[in-house]
Amino acid sequence: MQVAVKNQSGETVESIDLNDLVFDVPMNRSLVHQAMVIYQSNRRHGTHDTKTRAEVSGGGRKPWIQKHTGRARQGSTRSPHWRHGGVAFGPHPRSYRKALPKRMKRAALRCVLSEKARNDRIVCLESMDAIDGKTRSMTGLLQRLNVSGSALIVTLGSEAGVIQAASNLKKIYTLPVNQLNAETLLSRDTLIITNDAARWAEDSLASDPH
Repeated sequence: MQVAVKNQSGETVESIDLNDLVFDVPMNRSLVHQAMVIYQSNRRHGTHDTKTRAEVSGGGRKPWIQKHTGRARQGSTRSPHWRHGGVAFGPHPRSYRKALPKRMKRAALRCVLSEKARNDRIVCLESMDAIDGKTRSMTGLLQRLNVSGSALIVTLGSEAGVIQAASNLKKIYTLPVNQLNAETLLSRDTLIITNDAARWAEDSLASDPH
């Protein structure tokens, strides 16, 4: 898979070959869907809670005698079918965490990277040295690269200037390459990645650990 490398003026300076094992694999929709569901499930806090009839305040006294009233027998005013009663079978705090095997996680990321590459949604940069932490420098770079919509900027490490410059831009997200994942990448329109970060991803994802 060939990708053009651009400088920070938006000019193409060279073309590089990226490993087809990472950037040109068939799309496995069921795998990517499974990974997305697990990523989103793991973000849930699971703090939801409802009160059962035992937890609702009041209702300790029997509202009326058992017999001879003509009304249905009742033991508490906090039964689930009563107004202000407890909730039957309501949600309680629990963990939604699910495990995603490392090989599946990496395979899903390769699928999404390949899909971005096939759709020309990857912009490879020589470097981002000119980004000085100001929002203006980031917006200028995006304009020169003809990037519109949401974008994920991936660098080799956490670069404070890039993070600060993108922090005021609502649709721009930054990430070091070692934290790149299928969910974050799939939810952005364009991937902007530095040359050294692309090489790191290529080396890291080309083969699965045994």
